[in-house]
Amino acid sequence: MKIVESEQLSHIIERRGSERHELLPMLHDIQRAFGHVPAAAVGLIAEAMNLSRADVHGVVSFYHDFLTSPPDRPIVKLCRAEACQARGVEKIAPIFEAEDKVKTVPVYCLGLCASGPAAMFGDEVFARLDGDAARRLLRLATA
Repeated sequence: MKIVESEQLSHIIERRGSERHELLPMLHDIQRAFGHVPAAAVGLIAEAMNLSRADVHGVVSFYHDFLTSPPDRPIVKLCRAEACQARGVEKIAPIFEAEDKVKTVPVYCLGLCASGPAAMFGDEVFARLDGDAARRLLRLATA
């Protein structure tokens, strides 16, 4: 790990503190900063929070949102829950699935049931997707 990355990681850990309830927010901050949770982070987090490496690794591996290596391409999360199905996600899903420059990951509720179909790219959620909006989102994701 580069020195700058190590300093950034240390800053995130210090800012969040050592309380156990900060573990998930800390992991989210680290993933946001690095695009994944680096292996080097697990030991540093464990030490700072007085946890075992296995405890931290267990949390990272339990939640599907946490990546342990950088993604090979941008990730678009497409809601496939019942409400989005009822609102037409099956019509736009092929648009996302045909694009090999992004990885489409099914998720089961983005909390926009009344305004689906919905997708998420990065920290931004997109609602009321139709074919044109899906293509615009793909252009954004591959830019």
